[in-house]
Amino acid sequence: MPADDLFAPDEPAAPALLSQPLADRLRPKRMADIVGQDHLLGAEGSLSKMLARGSLASLILWGPPGVGKTTIARLLAAEAKLHFTQISAVFSGVADLKKVFEDAAKLKRAGKATLLFVDEIHRFNRAQQDAFLPVVEAGTVVLVGATTENPSFALNGALLSRCQVFVLRRLDDAAMEDILVRAETETGQKLPVTAAGRATLRAMADGDGRALLNLAEQLFALPKNENLGPDELANLLARRAALYDKDREEHYNLISALHKSMRGSDADAALYWLARMFAGGEDPRYIARRVARFASEDVGLADPQALRQALDAWEAYERLGSPEGEICIAQAVVYLATAPKSNAVYKALGAANRAAKETGSKMPPAHILNAPTKMMKNLGYGAGYEYDHETEHGFSGQNYFPEGMGRPDFYRPVERGFEREIGKRLAYWAKLRDEGA
Repeated sequence: MPADDLFAPDEPAAPALLSQPLADRLRPKRMADIVGQDHLLGAEGSLSKMLARGSLASLILWGPPGVGKTTIARLLAAEAKLHFTQISAVFSGVADLKKVFEDAAKLKRAGKATLLFVDEIHRFNRAQQDAFLPVVEAGTVVLVGATTENPSFALNGALLSRCQVFVLRRLDDAAMEDILVRAETETGQKLPVTAAGRATLRAMADGDGRALLNLAEQLFALPKNENLGPDELANLLARRAALYDKDREEHYNLISALHKSMRGSDADAALYWLARMFAGGEDPRYIARRVARFASEDVGLADPQALRQALDAWEAYERLGSPEGEICIAQAVVYLATAPKSNAVYKALGAANRAAKETGSKMPPAHILNAPTKMMKNLGYGAGYEYDHETEHGFSGQNYFPEGMGRPDFYRPVERGFEREIGKRLAYWAKLRDEGA
């Protein structure tokens, strides 16, 4: 065959190479088509009201992947009749920004405003973020930044002060089902899944609409007689990795959820957040360290075994490694979640720390100072000290605070668990101390 015939016009092209991805075909054409963000785009939504006023301000769209940040930016530009320009902080540098700003300035002089959409804006460093300040202030561009990171941490304060932050929500199950119905309407096919399989498919996408459509597109390519359940889907499709970044906000969100679930004595919720952290690849040693802290901060002496349980679990993990050692951490989590709670020691240490700063370098009372030399004995060190073991009740009731300080009340045990018994002891000693006075 002659070489030219290889490109003959009647040669059929491979449809798979030329077809538009389903996610692009179903990209919303108007705000009303966007699902899951009614708090922003509904009749009473913040963005809807901003558009109705005709006063579109620079803003930051913060939310997880696949919830519509890019689409919203495009539609904002269309509805506000602004020129739309898009860049990505992953691929753009200062030279790219300068060119965009110059083009926007030319358009402004021609009477056309520009909406500049910056995807992954948190990827720009602080100096690059500062480059937006003069063009935003001058109205050269309406800046719309998209980020998956908490703007409080990812963006500098100067830029944040010039933008409104709008939070996009992870798509819920109803929104995900809406997307699947639209996909079936667009393709003219029913997904080859059972009802349980359909629920599994939504769960596999983990709130990401784009990921859901990519999974659905794979299923539409299957033979029409397939009817897949959860197990078949799990074998066929790759589940979207759970959102988790060990050095960013989700890391702190989940450890906070674990800590507060244990504090709230909800063992099931604590196990759920523990499993989420394991699934996200968190270092179990970090979790074990935080569990040990919890044992003293939130259980304390209400259950003196709590810290021992936490440390034993930590040591067992070090010996067993993953995944066997993870059950040891789980055991400690359940123990602590179901233990009686007291933060009395935690509060007492805080009060003692404040008192130590306020009292400075006050000396201990002389009677509890050691007197290893003759001179120190002559100065009165150790004089009048009562050896508690030789007293009638094994309790002398002497003062151990600096002279003139007064007796503070730092530790106040709760009426729960073992601290109830400690409270009885303290009350007994207080009575003996008062009688001795």
